[in-house]
Amino acid sequence: MKPSARILFLASTAALVAIASLTALGETDTRSLLPNLYPFSNPSGQLKTLGASGALDLSNPFFQSLGTNGRSCGSCHLPDQGWSISASKVQDRFDATSGQDPIFRTNDGSNCDMGIDTSTLGGRQNAYSLLTSRGLIRVAIDVPDTAEFDIVSVKNPYGCNSKSTPSMYRRPLPSANLRALSTLMWDGRESFAPPTQPITFATNPGDLRLDLQHQSVSATLGHAQADTAPTAAQQRDIVDFEMALSTAQAMDNDAGDLGTLGATGGPVSLSQQQFYVGINDSLGGNPTGATFTPIVFSLFGQWSDLRDSAPAAAAKRAIARGEALFNSRTINITGVGGLNDDLNAVSIAGTCGTCHDSPNFGNHSLPVPLNIGVSDVDGPLDLSYLPIFTLRNKTTHRTVKTTDPGRALITGKWKDIGKLKGPILRGLASRAPFFHNGSAATLADVIEFYNIRFNMGLTQQEKSDFVAFLQAL
Repeated sequence: MKPSARILFLASTAALVAIASLTALGETDTRSLLPNLYPFSNPSGQLKTLGASGALDLSNPFFQSLGTNGRSCGSCHLPDQGWSISASKVQDRFDATSGQDPIFRTNDGSNCDMGIDTSTLGGRQNAYSLLTSRGLIRVAIDVPDTAEFDIVSVKNPYGCNSKSTPSMYRRPLPSANLRALSTLMWDGRESFAPPTQPITFATNPGDLRLDLQHQSVSATLGHAQADTAPTAAQQRDIVDFEMALSTAQAMDNDAGDLGTLGATGGPVSLSQQQFYVGINDSLGGNPTGATFTPIVFSLFGQWSDLRDSAPAAAAKRAIARGEALFNSRTINITGVGGLNDDLNAVSIAGTCGTCHDSPNFGNHSLPVPLNIGVSDVDGPLDLSYLPIFTLRNKTTHRTVKTTDPGRALITGKWKDIGKLKGPILRGLASRAPFFHNGSAATLADVIEFYNIRFNMGLTQQEKSDFVAFLQAL
């Protein structure tokens, strides 16, 4: 993609060639189609997307520039990057266009929108450095009038030091596998107050569609700087397109096809996976009354007994071992806001599935925002590239420092500081870096964070197996 920043799609027997710029598709052939299950290469193998209605229509409003700055939904949600963006490919786009691609806009793509110079290549390199190095979009949110806290200081290395409208830096979430969502956005702000609504078992999927339509309006007016909202028909078309997408890693460089020899990796099996709000909830919130099982992923268990000595078989066994670790490795959960405090339990003996309980999706099936420490200034992650906010409780005058106030900026509640949702885990290998703030460059870094944060004592073999599994999702 470096030479042209364009993706070439070839439909083999139909002789249909669709050349589509996924960042300005409104200027391309409106008959463009992306063949179903088209394989996109990534560092670990190949990712594929299944569209419920067949080939993906790239003339959908999702890919159209509906605003004033050339952006579309497809500017930050691309099929080769798990319907999000990877920092390395954003850098490719910068190199190919000298930082002129529509994703590079100062309203939220730059580190700050004040005191910057984007008239030169060097100026653009500085202005968009978080986008090209971490895949981060700047998110500015007003502190609620009813907040239980004040932001008393902001130390932002890029100059956006507002205390009333703080700027955070977050990764775009994938726009595929959406039927398994229990809340929209990292902080849940698109599933919170009217005209949006919380996502519940009783109201789903109507609530999800309502929230997604509102989110399409917010994105068009904000990210795309539109003068008017998309029409009701455009909103429906965007949501219909998104809701039809199932995406997952389909081929592993070492293990091969992830759907062979009894394994059920890839997007086809995922499209058939049962989901309902509250399914397998680890905190007793399953509306059917069924009990929680830590066996969250059941994709690769058949590979654990392979006896073949070939390298591909060894890679398959590693993936199966990683899945077993995800399902069974005990984690002593401590200090997690939204879990230990809400349950009044200093320590909880859990597994990965305690917080990632949706079967074969890996997110939480209920809107349970948690603070696991990814935003903590004194945690194991290097967050030196992020701002530091000091918040003070209006009643107790206690202060806390964080690099992202999280859900607290939506609810105004002190107890919600640093809380964010966990994302769906499918397609991880295509959208590095990881965590909401891009603080983990690799999946190995993700595992090391958990190993240190929860004192797991993982061996090198266990770390390697965890990574093998995660990159096969």
